[in-house]
Amino acid sequence: MPRKVARSLTQLVFFLIVFFLILYVNRPSSSPPTFAWTKVRYRTTAPSLPPVRGKCPHLAKSKKPALIVSHVDADGETSWLTSLQDRYHICLYDVDGPRANEKPSETLQVPANRGHEAMAYLTFLIDNYENIPAAGAVFVHGSRWAWHNDAPDYDNKALLAALNIERALEAGSGYHNLRCDWSTSTCLASAPAQGSLELQLQSITSPWSARTASDVGLPRALTAIFGGGSPGIKEGSLTGRTELGRTEKIRAQCCAQFVVSRERIWQHTRDEYIALRQWLLDGSGGADGGKMRSRNDPAAPSNDKVAGRILSYMWHILFAKPDANGMVDLERLNRDACPDAKECYCRLYGRCDLRCPGPETCLGQYKIPKNFQLPDNWEATHG
Repeated sequence: MPRKVARSLTQLVFFLIVFFLILYVNRPSSSPPTFAWTKVRYRTTAPSLPPVRGKCPHLAKSKKPALIVSHVDADGETSWLTSLQDRYHICLYDVDGPRANEKPSETLQVPANRGHEAMAYLTFLIDNYENIPAAGAVFVHGSRWAWHNDAPDYDNKALLAALNIERALEAGSGYHNLRCDWSTSTCLASAPAQGSLELQLQSITSPWSARTASDVGLPRALTAIFGGGSPGIKEGSLTGRTELGRTEKIRAQCCAQFVVSRERIWQHTRDEYIALRQWLLDGSGGADGGKMRSRNDPAAPSNDKVAGRILSYMWHILFAKPDANGMVDLERLNRDACPDAKECYCRLYGRCDLRCPGPETCLGQYKIPKNFQLPDNWEATHG
């Protein structure tokens, strides 16, 4: 056989081997798309837990839904919340302010500025667990104007004033993201599966991308949080998997602002929320004095942008309604996470009769601003 022909055949065989290996690795999972994502099983190694410093005053007597606000200094002043007091019982957390020993005990504090809005959200759930209002709770960021707010002028005050909480909670599982537009989400069909080789390669070629690192880190985080670090769990009569297959995709809306019912909050114990907060805190070195962590450590990634974004993908999983077998059905989870934009705008905000070219967006409602930032003078010109 001529040398050139032999070399060509060798290259062809090598190509076919690689090609079929990729197909094999990315083959659909034979397991049913249900997961044991119904109980937080992470176990902290921290010698002590943070004290209770986030009790929201007078919440126990409130008949209004709670509005939990995660505020940092960069969000600016908070007077825009005043006009919302008739609709909401406001619980404002100062995330990057002075720590506990510098403020009176009644102020709403978090143990650390870690995980972005997640630290305030989890602190509220832990410190006010027994007093969650029957009307539910709404979780938002502390800025009135933000690029991700799903309104034509990006005004969170207007969104919260118009939000129909009852209709939002009755539509599905007792949880709803405040966004209807699918841009910046993983709802679009073009979004790769979190465990895919495509994302793995992107994380290698773009190591600076916090979003890619978060997507890649999500499957491992799910196993650490809901499986206690083990790929499979077996606890009593409950048996199920927590690991996400390479071709299984979690669809999720941006950007960690949502409404949830008391029933969905109470499906987890207070200890589970403590464990989830410790997952964040342990990742910053709190459990081991700041020592270098091994790759097998189940705690949150030390990069705060990555850790915070991973949790922003997970709120709808945490508050998902289990199926008849006590499991989370991935198909239903994805369907509920990304409702039709036209129906969503009408149900949540009363914006009906919109022109919508597809299920992912409606004309004149939301547009990603340039570079994901509002102009510096936006508040001055729209306040």
